Amino acid sequence: MSDPTQCPKCQSVNIYQDGNLWICPECSNEWVPAVAAESTAEVIDDGLIRDANGNVLADGDNVIVLKDLNIKGSSSVVKGGTKVRNIRLRDMGDGHDILCKIDGLGAINLKSSFVKKV
Repeated sequence: MSDPTQCPKCQSVNIYQDGNLWICPECSNEWVPAVAAESTAEVIDDGLIRDANGNVLADGDNVIVLKDLNIKGSSSVVKGGTKVRNIRLRDMGDGHDILCKIDGLGAINLKSSFVKKV
């Protein structure tokens, strides 16, 4: 990251802090400064899908959602701390790489950066 007061994605200076997250209203990027600095320092490009902590995920793993996630086109929310069982990994090209079913919500696609392996 070139400057700690800029968005690492679009380099905008119009960012604000919400708890431990930094948010860029221009590109909707959310990041934790310490994690962003570590992830840019050690980029692992081995084609494996990893969780927010860097653990390699595999089909059939169980994960926990790290924060509340709004579902696009719905008023439903996947609550932080929700345990998701038996995930399937697919690269859909839009950043969503986990296919899963969540009780009460049905089939959902998640980004691996918002989950941690159990």
